Amino acid sequence: MRYRREEQDGDYAFGKGDSAFLVNSPECVAQAIKTRLQLWYGQWFLDTTEGTPWLQSLTGRQNSTAAEMVLRQRILATQGVKSILSFNTTFDSSSRRAIFTVTVETLYGTTTVTSEA
Repeated sequence: MRYRREEQDGDYAFGKGDSAFLVNSPECVAQAIKTRLQLWYGQWFLDTTEGTPWLQSLTGRQNSTAAEMVLRQRILATQGVKSILSFNTTFDSSSRRAIFTVTVETLYGTTTVTSEA
């Protein structure tokens, strides 16, 4: 598995040769999870059926259990993920934000991903 490394500011790393990539590591899978969750459903013009259904299933007055199931399915479908070891989501209806932390077992070891949407 090979994934382009993300810089501190959130941009992808370019011009650094092979060091611009994460290869066969838990961090590589973590980057894939974050990228998959940040892609909104219908946003990618090459495949409008791909993406996380934030508007369709996760925002508004949705059931938090159903929303967690959607996120779990999306994470488990990520290349390199074997299983979810722990999953914690905090929905803040006043700020309309969700913060989630997930620990996954990957093909290369264990990693934890924290993301906000």
